[in-house]
Amino acid sequence: MSVSASPKIHVGMDVHKDTVMIAVLPEDAATPTIVKQLPNDEAKLRRFLARVAEDGELRCCYEASGAGYVLHRAIEGWGHTCEIIAPSLIPPRPGHRRKHDRFDAVELARQHRAGMLVPVRVPSEAEERVRDLVRCRETFQREILKSRHYILKFLRRRGRVFRDGNNWTQKHLAWIRSLLNDDQLVHEDRDVLGEYLALFEYKLDRRDELDRKIEKLALSPLYKEAVGRLRSLRGIDTHGAMVLRSELGDLRRFATPRQFMAFVGLVPSEHSSGSRENRGSITKAGNSHCRHVLVQAAWSYRHPPRVGAGLRERQEGVPAHVVAHSWKAQHRLHKLFRRIEQRRGSTIAVVAVARELAGFAWAVLQDLESQSVLTSHAEAA
Repeated sequence: MSVSASPKIHVGMDVHKDTVMIAVLPEDAATPTIVKQLPNDEAKLRRFLARVAEDGELRCCYEASGAGYVLHRAIEGWGHTCEIIAPSLIPPRPGHRRKHDRFDAVELARQHRAGMLVPVRVPSEAEERVRDLVRCRETFQREILKSRHYILKFLRRRGRVFRDGNNWTQKHLAWIRSLLNDDQLVHEDRDVLGEYLALFEYKLDRRDELDRKIEKLALSPLYKEAVGRLRSLRGIDTHGAMVLRSELGDLRRFATPRQFMAFVGLVPSEHSSGSRENRGSITKAGNSHCRHVLVQAAWSYRHPPRVGAGLRERQEGVPAHVVAHSWKAQHRLHKLFRRIEQRRGSTIAVVAVARELAGFAWAVLQDLESQSVLTSHAEAA
């Protein structure tokens, strides 16, 4: 029997660090023929799937989780088809109030056979490494914020508050360092402040080193053109462009800008029925890293349209139609921000601007070279 004529066998897997619950559901079976828990060991899983594959062509799936893409790549390497499923888009069974591994594996197999599941895009290993590097930089940025809080709260408990300007300027940092030699602070307090300050400066140094590595990656063939176009938009710098590029891969895989807006969770939630229409706050579904970049960039559109020295430098060498798109975005998004801000406040206005900015980001990348060429660059690297 040829492979194309082989019966399909759907395999749902509930993957954990030490175990994998597997449900095997043939195309024409009413219930799973096998429901079994195996150790999360590649050799044992390979032998088990090979035995099941003797009766047909496997269609495996499991939920996206902290397990990552290791098992997916292994199964694909063994010659079977495997998809990773978006957990938030798995249809719940109404009235079901019990959740356990066996039920989850069976439901995955059943719904996968019915075509009810939505797979996520699996990045290449090279793309995943770059994405983790960019995420590591975001982690250090959050850690820097924590260290700032440690220092300010400690000094406040000792009655030391900086009132000669804004916090975390060069003047403020010089004031903090001067306290290390202040005799009015006891020896133990100076030790604590010194350790907090050393930790803060270490995190700054590591973040800056990651910035240099990301800048270097942004100039590689896989990222250079896409990052350059995204940086031409006001509010998006190299790091923001690398977040969008590394998290999303090819933005052209979204057929419309609205699909991209929905993917990053910037579209309104809705609960309408009959003649009643009720729309709420944004869904916040999808990629939070991209949503954060777009919302932070959207704040720059509260200012009137202009091309400063930094933006002019970023737009050098960028195609003219992309620069024109950036200028159009400034005018449109500034007007949108002001109009909504007057009625509903700046917080809601900036979210609306971020949603529209997502559409402009989608548009500036639509005529890039094909993804197959980009992938070949990644494999060559």
